[in-house]
Amino acid sequence: MKFLSLTIAAAIAAGSTSAFTAPFKLTTKTSSSSLSMVLEKPKEKKISKLEKLKISSENLLHPLDEQLKTEEIGISKDAYQILKYHGSYQQSNREIRGKKDFQFMLRLKQPAGELAPDLYRLLDDLSREHGQGDLRATTRQCFQMHGILKGSLKTVIGSIMNIGSSTVGACGDVSRNVMTTPAPFTSSDYEYTREYSKVFAQLFRPMTPAFSEIWLDGEKAASIETWHKEVAHHNIDEIMKYDNGRGIILDHPVEPIYGDRYLPRKFKIGVTVPGDNSIDIYTNDIGCVVITNDKGELEGFNVMVGGGMGRTHNKENTFARAADHLGFVPKENIMEVMKSIVAAQRDHGNRDVRANARMKYLVHTLGIDNFRTLVESYYGDKIQPWRPIKEWKYSDWMGWWEQGDGKLFYGLHAECGRVKDEGSFRLKSALRALVDKYNVPMILSPTQSIIIRDIDPKDKESIDALLAEHGILPIEAVDPLNRLAMACPALPLCGLAQTEAERIMPSYLQRIRNVLDKMDLSDEEIMIRMTGCPNGCARPYMAELAFVGDGPKNYQVWLGGSPVLTRTAYPFLAKMHADDLEATLEPILAMFIKERQEFEAFGDFCHRAGAEAIEKFMESYSGSVVAA
Repeated sequence: MKFLSLTIAAAIAAGSTSAFTAPFKLTTKTSSSSLSMVLEKPKEKKISKLEKLKISSENLLHPLDEQLKTEEIGISKDAYQILKYHGSYQQSNREIRGKKDFQFMLRLKQPAGELAPDLYRLLDDLSREHGQGDLRATTRQCFQMHGILKGSLKTVIGSIMNIGSSTVGACGDVSRNVMTTPAPFTSSDYEYTREYSKVFAQLFRPMTPAFSEIWLDGEKAASIETWHKEVAHHNIDEIMKYDNGRGIILDHPVEPIYGDRYLPRKFKIGVTVPGDNSIDIYTNDIGCVVITNDKGELEGFNVMVGGGMGRTHNKENTFARAADHLGFVPKENIMEVMKSIVAAQRDHGNRDVRANARMKYLVHTLGIDNFRTLVESYYGDKIQPWRPIKEWKYSDWMGWWEQGDGKLFYGLHAECGRVKDEGSFRLKSALRALVDKYNVPMILSPTQSIIIRDIDPKDKESIDALLAEHGILPIEAVDPLNRLAMACPALPLCGLAQTEAERIMPSYLQRIRNVLDKMDLSDEEIMIRMTGCPNGCARPYMAELAFVGDGPKNYQVWLGGSPVLTRTAYPFLAKMHADDLEATLEPILAMFIKERQEFEAFGDFCHRAGAEAIEKFMESYSGSVVAA
């Protein structure tokens, strides 16, 4: 076994800034206010090719518009970069030799993960008529559709836009799908999370007309986005364009916040309530926690910044990072503060090196106090201290629950997010039958599963029967390991995958289950995640145990994430061959049995014990250990 350098691990854990230099200067004027300052934007060495492409695209129109009209089955590399902003990736099946069979993956924009019955019917039809026949629930609460041919893209995207949905900003260097806790409780705090996830989605949407010009021939969509209508009373466009004179708003005719270069990298926002960490809140660029008073009225938001998962193997200056607490913001100022944070990243994020372009590196480099000062210089006021909240807990909200309004919701486990019909397992058909018979809306969960909401209690038994008829296991019959697990799609379509993830994860979970049973740890629930590369789409670096692809049939092993998702794990093994899974885990679990504290979770034990102690135990381990 090859252990990762503990020096690297320690540097990451300690938040070493040796690889970075602050990308801006603050020059204070002669003034009693610490916020009266001049911001000097970073001087770029040379504008990168991708940044030039953004400028020349005329706000995401060219060369995509021209490339879509050619007879080729694919599009150029430049057009592909612009296509991402429209919600699509060009892919090919890497297991087919010879000429690439270009196809396209399409990702929806679904703020708060909400999915109306009519939209599911449409996606079901489109995936069957124009895709590979299945859908995939992502880790950011939206559906993906795979296998779309270039000639069908306009039909598919246009149909989605006309029904009141969108793919705009599902990918690209803009604010991505805004997440929130998927539990559809009707209490005011949960209602606020859904409302403000849509507010933020609308506030940071790209304003370019390129989307309607390409996909709707310049016409308006038959129906505006459903979330747009729901938050129209917030006057979001007026607030978006409001200029406080401190550098937030750009002098640009189309994109007042993004300009012609948009953001340095993708940008992720999540919203939840105190105590509910079902969304991995600390992995977002911005995380907002709803704060209400004793009457359930909204007072404002606790705001955290600087989370992110992506990293690159063997590059120490790239790393996963949990967000820092920025402070509390009153409700009347939250949109201006959010604009200020985005403007800080837009102007001071690293556009020279894309591997270091996420906002987490800016926050890491400056430290949270200096980053707060930077944000305040745009905002024009002090950000209040973070308000104390109750401890975080993790729930996937699976199974039957009361919503609070007399209706029920049901959390339906979808392994690795794949909504398909395969043999006796017919999840895709089951969902279609549910929306056709009961007209119930859905919410996609942050853990790749699906919540059916607004269920009349009298329909509970018939819905259970319908699911059983389609081969869907009741949640009580799903192994807790599978229920807690996540994996990215990886091979064969992802161009970045270095090895398997989604397709092999079920067999890994079964092998781990066998080891746990052998060691009398059958009741132990461990959060396990897997990705085919280090980019972190399934958020592996927050899990208690993670496998990160590093070459064919090889994985890095990460340990020590929190079961309530509040800290990152640490790198433990640099390479573990797929065949060595049991030999790797057994001694770690043996040490867990011998040295755990009462009620201590596996991830908490690994965090407390540390890599060095576990490595030492493994080297001396020689026999079988069974839990008492």
